[in-house]
Amino acid sequence: MLAACSPSVDHRGYMAKPGAFDQIGNGMAKSEVEGILGSPSTTASVNLQGDSYYYITSVTESRAFLAPRETSREVIAIRFDQNDQVVSFAQYGLEDGRIININSRETPVAGSDLSVLQQLFRGILGSKPGLPGT
Repeated sequence: MLAACSPSVDHRGYMAKPGAFDQIGNGMAKSEVEGILGSPSTTASVNLQGDSYYYITSVTESRAFLAPRETSREVIAIRFDQNDQVVSFAQYGLEDGRIININSRETPVAGSDLSVLQQLFRGILGSKPGLPGT
């Protein structure tokens, strides 16, 4: 009975070695970064100006019948120039980002929610034949 109440903790993604992030510096070669941190969780290229590496760690906690809850997230972001040299790097936590439901494949966009008045007018105008929105 007591075991059902204790949380189940699940670690996912990149498992950072202690002190590894502190070894990264501007001007380092991409191969040096890979040697220290390993393969990234994901990569990105922006306008052919260089690559970015992202190392992502997530810790979730779940209890009996409750939905899992993310308790910790760490993202290490490293940006390279066209010569594959580090130009910037940063470390972000759960408090630095917004929660995005990855499974829905939708990213919330500011201003996309309708206010109560907009919903009311859309309902009134949408129900009359010959008016916009019908």
